Amino acid sequence: MHERKVLRVLTGQPSSDGDGVRLLRVFSPDAGLDPFLLLDEFGSDEAADYIGGFPSHPHRGFETVTYMLEGRMRHGDHLGNSGLLVSGGVQWMTAGRGIIHSEMPEQVEGRMRGFQLWLNLPAAEKMKPASYRDIEPAELPLARWSGAAAKVIAGRVEHDGGVTEGAVRGVSTDPLYLDIAVPANGELIVPVSGDRTALVYLYEGGARIAGERIERGQLAVLGEGEAVSIAAGETEARLLLLAATPLREPVVHYGPFVMNSVAEIVQALADFRAGRLAG
Repeated sequence: MHERKVLRVLTGQPSSDGDGVRLLRVFSPDAGLDPFLLLDEFGSDEAADYIGGFPSHPHRGFETVTYMLEGRMRHGDHLGNSGLLVSGGVQWMTAGRGIIHSEMPEQVEGRMRGFQLWLNLPAAEKMKPASYRDIEPAELPLARWSGAAAKVIAGRVEHDGGVTEGAVRGVSTDPLYLDIAVPANGELIVPVSGDRTALVYLYEGGARIAGERIERGQLAVLGEGEAVSIAAGETEARLLLLAATPLREPVVHYGPFVMNSVAEIVQALADFRAGRLAG
């Protein structure tokens, strides 16, 4: 298989969002990683860094995927959905034409750690009804290689002994979302074929992606090919592997709205101010 090479490496930058939640912004919509828009890593043992949470706020035009490694976060939205995101769980929310939601910590001490990914919607789906799904930790299947393993949040992956389908399927951008653990000095090759944007984010340890060293908090943007090669360093490597079909459509981003034109952003703002955004 033709290996994907590293085109560039991005280093996450300290930032904050919501009510003062401290986080590492790995990339934002101006990074040009179609159809991926944003990736944040949040994580702290200090309650002051996360206790403010993400009070009620709107979204339109894309999907948010929140994956918790540790901690508890309560989701609530205008549709009446309420879900408790626990360690190892996932929240997959399609904002569509509009949703107003909050994500608030349900803990006052201890470690809270996880990721939020923004995934764009095609123009034809940006105004579809909003939806929300809680995915419990037990619903995430495990793909195994010799010595390595991956939680399969979305998509389909080939591995030693078979093929594993993730908890989320049927999304138009055909996303693959893996949380991979590679033991110290271990190696594996993950098939990622087709015309898909592919990214690897390292959040623990050190690793070589296609032979290029990346450090904790760095994202490797990969070129075309059929597979991704990963080699861990002297300690276990933990990383996210993301891939999805690019939309190749205009992207106009303003705060919590991602549309295809300035006029659509202006309309989203007007709808929100008039109480029409969420329908």
